[in-house]
Amino acid sequence: MPNTMRAALLDAAGDPDALRIGEAPTPDRVNAEFLVKVVAAGVSPLDASTRSGSGVFGAIHSFPAVLGHDFSGVVVESPFAAHPLRPGDEVFGMVMVPRFGGSYAEYVSVPSVSLVRKPATLSHIEAAAAPHAALTAWGMVVELAKAHEGQRVLVHAGTGAVGHFAIQFAAYFGAHVIATTPSTNHAWLRSLGAAEVVDEDATGYDPTRLGDTVDVVIDPAPDTERATRALALIRPGGLLVLHVPAGVEPGLAEAAGAAGVRVTGYTGSPDGSTLAVIARLLETGSVRVHVDRIFPLDEIADAHWALEHEHTKGAIVLKVAEG
Repeated sequence: MPNTMRAALLDAAGDPDALRIGEAPTPDRVNAEFLVKVVAAGVSPLDASTRSGSGVFGAIHSFPAVLGHDFSGVVVESPFAAHPLRPGDEVFGMVMVPRFGGSYAEYVSVPSVSLVRKPATLSHIEAAAAPHAALTAWGMVVELAKAHEGQRVLVHAGTGAVGHFAIQFAAYFGAHVIATTPSTNHAWLRSLGAAEVVDEDATGYDPTRLGDTVDVVIDPAPDTERATRALALIRPGGLLVLHVPAGVEPGLAEAAGAAGVRVTGYTGSPDGSTLAVIARLLETGSVRVHVDRIFPLDEIADAHWALEHEHTKGAIVLKVAEG
């Protein structure tokens, strides 16, 4: 193994140009960890928020730092010789940054509980787009909302990485899914399982267009105004689930209580057992992952700019190596 590797490095918080390509120490594999050669890395909003100085930026204790939560690649070293996943096997998963170095690099060290075998039907590019978004959507829709037949579920930002998984999971478990989108992707969202699609522009949406209240609102990219408006859409005793790792704002929590609506934040975690279930759904085609754009590692700044300024359909992925 080389002592150093190519990686996208962050020296200080900033805009996408704060990311540069350079050399970093190759991570050491210890205890129950895998060393993985990264073929592709997902670019998530969590990465962008950390780069800008929020997210988990405060937990970075040394620079330059390597970001990137999602990866797909090939095992280089296993925890022990008889492990079911051995050198040469293709795997995908999610690494906790900054506790571990991120996936915007040629190699990553990952705890054994945070990766699983890559679905054979997916390319490394497709697999790298899935972990954080799919795990977040699964937690919001399946674990918290307990999606089931007869339930009405409204999914905001349905064209995004988390949103397009949330639609599919809710539909898979039998819920009546209503999706909102700021663009003309109605046919695509219906193909993912949305029974209804509602246009959402800069002024939001008209609750009367839904025809009835909903049991659950899933919002992968919430803001305070939209979250507050959502309370009027939810039946008493219903649930609002927001992708807000920092927690629900006190004012929104109070408003939800006054409306008789439960509200909670959620963020995905690198749970390999859940990812294994999702992997089976991906492998059989019951759930699909969509990649909007692919950038080489050298264009990491452009990838972050696209994530933050363009209406992406699905995920953005970095190609780190051939594979």
